[in-house]
Amino acid sequence: MNNAQADPASPEQPKPKPASGAFAPVTGSIRLFRRWWRVAVRADVDQQAVIAKVREDSGFTPHFAFMTCMSAGIAILGLLLSSPAVVIGAMLLSPLMGPIMGAGFALAIGDSVWLKESTKAILYGTIISVLFAGLVVTLSPLQTVTAEIAARTRPNLFDLAIALFSALAGAYAMIRGRMGTIVGVAIATALMPPLAVVGFGLATFNWSVFGGSSLLFFTNLMTIALTASAMARLYGFRSYLSERQSQIQIGFMVVMFVGLAIPLGYSLQQIAWEANVSRSANGYIKDQFGNKARVAQLAIDFRSDPILVTASVFTPKILLGADVQSSNVLSRTFDRPITVKIEQYRVETGADAANAELAAAQAQAQQQAAEIQISRLRENLALIAGVSPDDVVIDTAKRRAVVTAKPLPGASLDTYHALERRISALASQWTVQVAPPIMALPDIRLTQGALDAQALHQLDLIIWASQRSPLSLAMNGSDADRLVVAKLLAAKNMTVIRKTDIAVSPDTVRFRWLSPQEMATSVP
Repeated sequence: MNNAQADPASPEQPKPKPASGAFAPVTGSIRLFRRWWRVAVRADVDQQAVIAKVREDSGFTPHFAFMTCMSAGIAILGLLLSSPAVVIGAMLLSPLMGPIMGAGFALAIGDSVWLKESTKAILYGTIISVLFAGLVVTLSPLQTVTAEIAARTRPNLFDLAIALFSALAGAYAMIRGRMGTIVGVAIATALMPPLAVVGFGLATFNWSVFGGSSLLFFTNLMTIALTASAMARLYGFRSYLSERQSQIQIGFMVVMFVGLAIPLGYSLQQIAWEANVSRSANGYIKDQFGNKARVAQLAIDFRSDPILVTASVFTPKILLGADVQSSNVLSRTFDRPITVKIEQYRVETGADAANAELAAAQAQAQQQAAEIQISRLRENLALIAGVSPDDVVIDTAKRRAVVTAKPLPGASLDTYHALERRISALASQWTVQVAPPIMALPDIRLTQGALDAQALHQLDLIIWASQRSPLSLAMNGSDADRLVVAKLLAAKNMTVIRKTDIAVSPDTVRFRWLSPQEMATSVP
């Protein structure tokens, strides 16, 4: 018995007209997928709760301004120190993700008031970040372009892809209520470090750094906002837009993505070309010298005209004219003027070449470590002496560092001696000398014709200061007292001139510095 016989009173249900044509399986699959997406995926999304949460984090508040400043400060310090760990910390603190995601959702549902609030927060946050980072750079003694800064000045198509994938993950986390992943998204999109680099470029008037980092931030900003808007539309968030407005919005998104992709794609093409030049230069130079040779320290300056390639080669056989031959081949290959400079080091065998290459790499690493140590030593000495780093004299051959300190309020010889010991402890392999400024010297008091511990300490300080000063010493006191002190000075190979014009108390030996004129006329 069929259904019609079982229930003759029920009206006959119309059967859907089956699709026909060559694309029938495809259109049918699309209809099934859209139905599954609407019923199984979009149905359990609490749109009001999501919108309320995103709107809460997308406005400009005092908390937002404070966290933006702190994030910008940490970011620029991490960039100046070239410390990835510190830069990551700034990414975690950055609150800029909130208003950018808010702008995307507001754009999707057509809420103009919300869009204005989010845009205002983005604008104010951007200005605050750039200005605060620029202020830190202006006050900082370090204003060089580090590797971390340079890495954020050449955005390419990969940066667009990273921002796109991160925005998809961020929007999904917002919509599905899995907010824990936002931290990872904030790291991946890196909104704050590019802004800090913009501040660096502004403070140092480096417009190439300023322009490159601005493009990177704008790429991340627009990609996150537009992707968040697309995800909101995909999940069916209620829209106040008409069908025509929705089509215009979609067209705007496509145009923006294409507009961003064109310059970033060109940048990626340029990076790929430079990588090809580097690979070809290394390969040709190595082939020219044979398998037993080793190419080390290959460096290419693409900004010079012509392009400059420098390399060190460890080879059993010295080749004359290798520079010219390499320059001609690379110039013809890439249709660009390229100059090659090769430093050849002769070794006996291929094994020696490999060992020499390893030794050169180790020597380069040690040299870089030594340069970092010297830079830190110079900065520390300049800081404690109250002078410019240029006033610190560094003798790398003798591993000796000397600086003359400026007078510090309330400082004594003991103070400068303690500062020298502190720096010496931090640079144990260096001889550090902090020359104190010309100042009054302590009196040496004798007790029953002898020096107690305090007097011996004061005399040691005078000897220490004299060994670091270009001036000579003069002293005065009774014959017996001077004889006691003179014996101790002679043990240190020091001879001091007596000056009777130095007023002195009983049982006391007093020292003073001689002027250059007195030094020229005095006889020990």
